[in-house]
Amino acid sequence: MLKNYINDFKNEIISKTQELIRIPSVYNKSSNPDMPFGENVNKALEYVLNLGKQLGFRTKNLDGYCGYIEFGEGKELFGIIGHLDVVPEGEGWTFPPFSATISDSKIFGRGAIDDKGPVISSLYAMKAIMDNYKVHKRVRLILGLNEERNWDCIKHYKEVEELPTFAFSPDADFPCIYAEKSILNCSIDMHYPKNNFSNIKIEEIDCNHNALNVVPKFCSTILSIDNKKISTDEFIKFSKKEIDENNFEIDIYKISNQEIKFTSHGIQAHGAHPDFGINAISRLVILLNKIFKHYNVQIELFDFFDKYIGTDFSGKNLDIAFEDESGKLTLNVGHFSLQNSKLQLKMNIRVPIETSVEIINKKFIKHCELYKNLIYNTINISPALYVPKDNVLVKTLCDIFNQCTNSNCKPIAIGGETYAKAFENCVSFGANFPGHKDMCHQTNEFIEINHLILCCKIYAEAILTLTSENFKIQ
Repeated sequence: MLKNYINDFKNEIISKTQELIRIPSVYNKSSNPDMPFGENVNKALEYVLNLGKQLGFRTKNLDGYCGYIEFGEGKELFGIIGHLDVVPEGEGWTFPPFSATISDSKIFGRGAIDDKGPVISSLYAMKAIMDNYKVHKRVRLILGLNEERNWDCIKHYKEVEELPTFAFSPDADFPCIYAEKSILNCSIDMHYPKNNFSNIKIEEIDCNHNALNVVPKFCSTILSIDNKKISTDEFIKFSKKEIDENNFEIDIYKISNQEIKFTSHGIQAHGAHPDFGINAISRLVILLNKIFKHYNVQIELFDFFDKYIGTDFSGKNLDIAFEDESGKLTLNVGHFSLQNSKLQLKMNIRVPIETSVEIINKKFIKHCELYKNLIYNTINISPALYVPKDNVLVKTLCDIFNQCTNSNCKPIAIGGETYAKAFENCVSFGANFPGHKDMCHQTNEFIEINHLILCCKIYAEAILTLTSENFKIQ
């Protein structure tokens, strides 16, 4: 009955997913206290809350920070926790990133898989259960708005609302996630005075406001040279030779005899999967180190980077290439800037669950101390999530997925981070299917339409099972 009921809503699920994707809900700092994450993020929240109301649910906007959609009765609260904000769209899309174009049985658009498609699937799964079954718990779809930055939305929710008894987040992979790595965001800084007297100077750096958890697709810098001491033509010739020898995709543009612009191009990917992308910042910094050294200028930050990080994302040269059942450590350089006479590189590091983040910090400090002018800073730390594989929630969700897909998959660990870390008795459940490339944060992000509908059916079965009288979390 559930499958047929959901099939009747197929076209509506597709169209509502498209409409939601078309709202460009990228964070934008706002002075409006009712829209703390920006007008477009607020539009996405209002869109889904209004849709929930039209479908017959109870809804609530929590001060513009988040909202929820709910049905059912009972003492226990079962949560489904998704988010409506998206990372910046980036460049190089085949279709406009907020067009929600359908091609090859896929919906293309920023947020299609992360997390708008799964949110709509979850909502219509709730609709299927509400219209056809009596549940013994309340079911609440919690709509976060700041997941891609610092989770202020969930912090606010926890201050003003009831916490779920147990929950899942449709924001990762099937069959079920039992472990999520720690995340360390950190920086290496170096003082770079404006009155620098070298023959080559960095005038500006632009990496297009790249999110730290995204492999950067673009980064540019403008260098000024003293053309009385350095031949502009020879400078460009040397730079092009280094670019060609390293097979980097970096353009050179001569602004004037004194100013040269370098633009590095990469391939965008999720920061948890740096191997899926090409890091534009890394390649530009390596080139800059070669250029400055060639002209006898020492930039300690660049030397450190070239020696200990480079294009490697395992951390082996820093002696932090740890690995356990949750996978390998990964390091993504997500930000490069020059502001207020400070050169800065920021990194997003995914740390295996059995490795202490403090060990990583100590390794960085040890290597930075080899230089006079480098300062290492911890920006923030997100602890690891670990739920035993035999936990009743993990086992139940795995069983539901396997039954719905006629498969025999086992729970997995990921380097990504989801709202499952924010609540007790919470794990991630979908929406990426085993064996399929994770398009989260990538150019040409999409969700397959058959997966969008299958997710809805899987989530409906999960809601039905988890809200039964027989299911107990402890």
